[in-house]
Amino acid sequence: MKYDKRNVIISDSLNGLGTDAYKEYLFHALCLGGSCRFEFNGNLFELHAGDCMIVRKGKLVEKILPSADFKVKVIYVTPQFIELCTPQSNYGMKGQLSLFFNPVMRLDREQREICKSDFENVEFRLKNEDHHFYRDMMINAIQTMILDFFDFHSHIYVTANISTQYASIMSRFLQMLEDGVYRQHRDVSFYASELCVTPKYLSEVSKKVSGYAANYWINRYTILDISRLLRDKSLSFVYISDLFGFSSPSYFSRYVQHNLGIKSTDYRE
Repeated sequence: MKYDKRNVIISDSLNGLGTDAYKEYLFHALCLGGSCRFEFNGNLFELHAGDCMIVRKGKLVEKILPSADFKVKVIYVTPQFIELCTPQSNYGMKGQLSLFFNPVMRLDREQREICKSDFENVEFRLKNEDHHFYRDMMINAIQTMILDFFDFHSHIYVTANISTQYASIMSRFLQMLEDGVYRQHRDVSFYASELCVTPKYLSEVSKKVSGYAANYWINRYTILDISRLLRDKSLSFVYISDLFGFSSPSYFSRYVQHNLGIKSTDYRE
């Protein structure tokens, strides 16, 4: 199978993060100097020299404010290529969930050197297009980087193992949410039916894997999307309400007030 050069893209800035050009890519960054403040998932974070940052959905990152001396190395990878490179381990699910709450990993000195070496290796290999086994080489380089990410995370956050069955169910559940299915379906029963399990079992799996029931994730993805759209004043409340399949704008307004603690009209003031 021929390698697609668009699978991996290297950058020295955060300019592409959250833009349409990179909206389908997974974002990996290593801060080489200075610092950068940003909002992610509605919360404020800071990236400092030596920190690693991983973001699955760039649209969750907003208000990026780098310092004057900020330096960064960024690796964008398509989801399809990441899936091909990800080792047969269920650990990635746990890491994915925790990175949803905090995309920054504070690395110690040894981890920083390993991460820097991984980034340099990917960049070096990406340029070596004459290699007769270029595709396999790139898979190996990205997989090594992912395994080190797993190792960093497992040392920073001590987590329990996840069964293959639980990981599969949770992965498919979150994939539906990342695909935007919540815009039309916000009942746990719908997702359970799609996954061929009962609503109770899906919530039990979600609770076991993430610490939160299934309806938490449905509401979380929904309200983050609504919040982002509400900030776009060119979009009417009726349009957003219809986009999410609410029966009426008034029901939409009640949903926003219940989950955001503020009326949709006040949110824009």
